[in-house]
Amino acid sequence: MTTNAKTAPTLQRLDGSPVRVLVVDDEVNLTELLSMALRYEGWEVRTAGSGLAAVRAAKDFAPDAVVLDMMLPDFDGMEVLRRMRADDPNVPVLFLTAKDAVEDRVAGLTAGGDDYVTKPFSLEEVVARLRALLRRTAVSAVEPESVLVVGDLVMDEDSHEVTRGGEAIQLTATEFELLRYLMRNPKRVLSKAQILDRVWHYDFGGQANVVELYISYLRKKIDAGREPMIHTMRGVGYVLKPAH
Repeated sequence: MTTNAKTAPTLQRLDGSPVRVLVVDDEVNLTELLSMALRYEGWEVRTAGSGLAAVRAAKDFAPDAVVLDMMLPDFDGMEVLRRMRADDPNVPVLFLTAKDAVEDRVAGLTAGGDDYVTKPFSLEEVVARLRALLRRTAVSAVEPESVLVVGDLVMDEDSHEVTRGGEAIQLTATEFELLRYLMRNPKRVLSKAQILDRVWHYDFGGQANVVELYISYLRKKIDAGREPMIHTMRGVGYVLKPAH
């Protein structure tokens, strides 16, 4: 993983400026180590040691990604995330958690976090996961102009706008990438393993249930009150089909 992180091309904002990452943790030694590793990637880093400082820094700094500790001295990571997302609904968040319980991880994802690492972790792992998040949010090079259409569902890959029946649908970065993968493979059954590999870029600690979790998020936004497009093929995977 170390090799991958160092040989991968430098990620930049679309305007050519450095990627911005906000690191939030009350352990000063840890924030310094993380900052050093992220600056080595050529990224601009700002740190915060409390929830309140983090929310203020997010407004001022407008980060492209946030590394967020779940346990902070004033309020927890969930509350910080809620306040940040009120200002920037799409900023990707990588949770740091000292707890190794699946419930805590899923709770973080349910609250809108995009990924998590459990302490103790390697700096290389954090960098690799941030890279995956940043790639999914089109911080770096944009693909050629492309509009995906499946039935009455339309996705503009450049502007990240999604509509169904002309109605705008707001998606998080991870939901967008999952839907993009489904829309690029209409009527094709995709296994959980394929989805994990394509959307998360690594085996999510064996947590295949994260796929079910995000499929359920998408269904609430894409299919709610409409004829379903996302279908479960028992024991096989998922498939997106035009509604008829």
